[in-house]
Amino acid sequence: MEKSKKSKSSNKPIIGISLGDINGVGPEVIIKSLLDPRIINIITPVIYGSTKILSYYRKNLGIEDFNYSQVRDNYFNQKKINVVNCWNEMAEINAGTSTKEGGSYAFKALERAVKDLKEGKIDAIVTGPINKNNIQSDQFNFPGQTEYITKESGKKDSLMMMVGESLRVGLVTTHLPIKDVPAQITTKNVSAKLKIFIDSLKKDFGITKPKVAVLGLNPHAGEDGLLGKEEHEIIKPVIEEFKNKGHLTYGPYPSDGFFGAAQYKNFDGILAMYHDQGLIAFKTLSFEIGVNYTAGLEVIRTSPDHGTAYNLAGKNLASEISMRSAIYLAKDIFNVRQPVADEHNEG
Repeated sequence: MEKSKKSKSSNKPIIGISLGDINGVGPEVIIKSLLDPRIINIITPVIYGSTKILSYYRKNLGIEDFNYSQVRDNYFNQKKINVVNCWNEMAEINAGTSTKEGGSYAFKALERAVKDLKEGKIDAIVTGPINKNNIQSDQFNFPGQTEYITKESGKKDSLMMMVGESLRVGLVTTHLPIKDVPAQITTKNVSAKLKIFIDSLKKDFGITKPKVAVLGLNPHAGEDGLLGKEEHEIIKPVIEEFKNKGHLTYGPYPSDGFFGAAQYKNFDGILAMYHDQGLIAFKTLSFEIGVNYTAGLEVIRTSPDHGTAYNLAGKNLASEISMRSAIYLAKDIFNVRQPVADEHNEG
């Protein structure tokens, strides 16, 4: 706890980075994103995984100048890249292949990083990409890392938010089959997600009066009830309720025209009803630099917006831009939150 407090006072956060699937691009993009020695001036990076895995990929990628310090006795060296060994054996590496072992080691890294996050040993976590199928076990029975971290942080609900340079997209529903989405578009769910979204834009991004667009569920936002009633019966009343409370909420907008006409540029955030509605547009506009942020938690968690990319693993072809953006966003949110934390501590 003392190390975490020390980092907060110097505005140099300790950022934990879980390795993700050892057979995916996680190890590669983590190594590449930390190569610039100047990053040590603004954060203390702590990789959760295995020095043996990192050594393998360092040699495989031909990156000789990637150096790190193995963590002992829970001491993080603020002048170096730190690595926490979450297992001791040499794991079998099959770059580009989904294996049960790859999922098991991904969970070990994630579990240890989340434990240290909950205990205040690190200030934020950046999660490497996992395979949502091979990580499933008795210990991990979740649609994704977002749901696992939400539960472990003691919250019942959170918001999956995709963040680009000037684009922030929140999702009412996330990893659900399309056939199950309409039943989840309720007044309660839309209201809850919209509240988390607005609160996060204020608390985590420093936007005093965020302007939020809400998308419809159906084509043409229901076309006045002709193509669906969710907009008229559920979504629009929620928007009006928030507007009556003084929030700048607008919509519901037809998603195709909204993004096609670049209306997203006029808003601080866009709330989409389901996964692909928001993410197809987001990844088209911000794929390389996009970051997945879990809003609504006391802890800070970010992740690159791509998956394991097995087709690129071990070939030195993966771009580290999204991972680096995820690290910097975790740092930025930590810094935005600090004045509030400092005021609270002083009071």
